[in-house]
Amino acid sequence: MSDSKSKRDNLFANPLGAVPGFVFDQAVVDVFPDMISRSVPGYETIISHTGELAARFVQPDTNCYDLGCSLGASTLAISHRIEGRNANVIAVDNSPAMLEKCRLILASDSTTTSIDLVNSDICNIDIYNASLVVMNFTLQFVPVEQRLGLLEKIYRGLNPGGCLIISEKLSFKPESLNSLLSELHHDFKRGQGYSNLEISQKRDSIENVLVPETLDNHIQRLRACGFQSTSPWFQCFNFCSLVAIK
Repeated sequence: MSDSKSKRDNLFANPLGAVPGFVFDQAVVDVFPDMISRSVPGYETIISHTGELAARFVQPDTNCYDLGCSLGASTLAISHRIEGRNANVIAVDNSPAMLEKCRLILASDSTTTSIDLVNSDICNIDIYNASLVVMNFTLQFVPVEQRLGLLEKIYRGLNPGGCLIISEKLSFKPESLNSLLSELHHDFKRGQGYSNLEISQKRDSIENVLVPETLDNHIQRLRACGFQSTSPWFQCFNFCSLVAIK
């Protein structure tokens, strides 16, 4: 049986030749906590404040959705802050390897909140009686043409006053600004011990798999769905988290 400890991410440390497209397979699962904490500036802050927002918005006898839950970091942050409310966390991911490891991590935790793990494409699940929906670094992996439909479904499934959290890697205009923020991100990764080879190969692997959009694109789409109250609440370099209230 696997344990919940994370190995150091060295998946791109050696020359790979033709770099394969990024997938959330067992190799990624084994290093994921290390990978994301060393790759996403502010990740721990976003997870912590996901819990704070849950404490503020989750109502008794409602559902919370963690869409693209990976190893359950957001799920646990939420669950610890809503104990005693008879609320249910529904954690969804399309990677069986992620969910298998997530199940082990949750089993070793002390939370008393009800948590359901669902192996599914997030575009195919029903959202209902929701007071909180979280997509932390998930929407960027959904095909662009499916994003509006997914957000419309989330809006319909949220109760009035419900909260949606979306954390994303952003792109910027003009290209000079996009390049600056990308370079600052790469500097951050170097500071976390990644080599230039690792940064380059990871970038090639994730290109066309993770498709970032501008902040304006995100806000305009949210407003088109009906969210009139929406704003970024955190940004570091080209990573941002937004909150939208129904």
